[in-house]
Amino acid sequence: MDPHFKAMLDAEAAAAAGQVAPPLDSLPPELVRGGYTMQRTSQNTQAPKEVAIRDLQVDGGAGPVGARLYTPAGAAATTPGLVYFHGGGFAIGNLESHDGHCRRLAAYSGCRVLAIDYRLTPENPFPASHDDCLAATRWAFDHAAAIGFDPARIGVGGCSAGGNLAASVAIDLKADTKRHLVFQMLLYPYICPEVETESRRRLDGPLLTRAAIDWFVKCLAADGHPQIDRVILGSSVDVSATPAAYVVTAGYDPLQDEGRDYALRLEAAGVPVRHVHYPDLLHDFFVMGDVSPAVEPAAREAAEAMKAAFA
Repeated sequence: MDPHFKAMLDAEAAAAAGQVAPPLDSLPPELVRGGYTMQRTSQNTQAPKEVAIRDLQVDGGAGPVGARLYTPAGAAATTPGLVYFHGGGFAIGNLESHDGHCRRLAAYSGCRVLAIDYRLTPENPFPASHDDCLAATRWAFDHAAAIGFDPARIGVGGCSAGGNLAASVAIDLKADTKRHLVFQMLLYPYICPEVETESRRRLDGPLLTRAAIDWFVKCLAADGHPQIDRVILGSSVDVSATPAAYVVTAGYDPLQDEGRDYALRLEAAGVPVRHVHYPDLLHDFFVMGDVSPAVEPAAREAAEAMKAAFA
C-alpha cells in the first residue's frame, strides 16, 4: 500500500483503539454525512484555486436539485463539459466533499465540470438518485449555451456510487439522438455485480467495509424494484453503443474486480475503453489529495483522458 495512505490508516486505527464504533444503522444519516464531508474536505485542501465556481439549480427527477459549475481559468466561452456525480454509496457525499476533486478535473482538463447534488438515501430511496442524475444530464444538454458546454462534447463521470450513476445515465441516454454523450469516466465504480467478486470476498475495507456496503444497500432500498437494472448493471444490461470509457480501479478496494470486469464488458461490446489500475491505492483516493502525493498524478491522468476523449 502507498505508505502515506498506510500511515493515515494506522493513525486512525491508533486513535480508535479500544473504542467500539456504533453500527451505522444506529446513527442519524445526517451525522454520518457530516463526518464524511468534514473528513474529506480536510484531506483535500490543496486543489487548484484558479477555477471559477457557480452554484445553480438544475432539473432533477422530482424538481430542482443543486449543482456547481466549475470553469477553469482562461476557458473559452464554450468548452467540452463533464456532468459529475459524487460518490458516497448514494447516502453520503455532496458538492463540498468532492469539491477539490472537481476543481482538479476542471483545471487540468481545461473543460467545464457540472457537479450534481442529487437526492440521497435513505430519505429518497431508489430510483431518486438515478432519476436526478438522468434529468440533470438532460438539463445540461438542453442548457448547454447557458453553462458554456459544447453540446457535441458532453460526458458523464462519477466515483464509486457516482460511477454507477454515470454508467447508468450512459446506458439510459444511448438511444437519445438529441443528447449524445461522448465520454464516461468511471472512477472505482460500484457496479453491483450479480455474483460476489473475489475482491469483495477478500477485502473488508480499508475505508469501504462490508458493514458500510450493507448499510448503503439497505439505504438504497432497490431490491425488488422494477427498475433494478439501473443500479445492478449485470449481464442482462446491454452496454453496447455507450460512450468511450475511462475506468479506474484501486488495489486496496473491494470494488476493484467489478470495475475491471465492467471495463472488459464494455470492451467486448465494442466500446472504446481505457482501464487504469492503481495497485497501491485505495477506495476514495481521488478525494484525499492532501494525504498522498500519488493522488495528484492520478488526477492529472484522469483529466488528460477526459481532455483526449473530447478532442
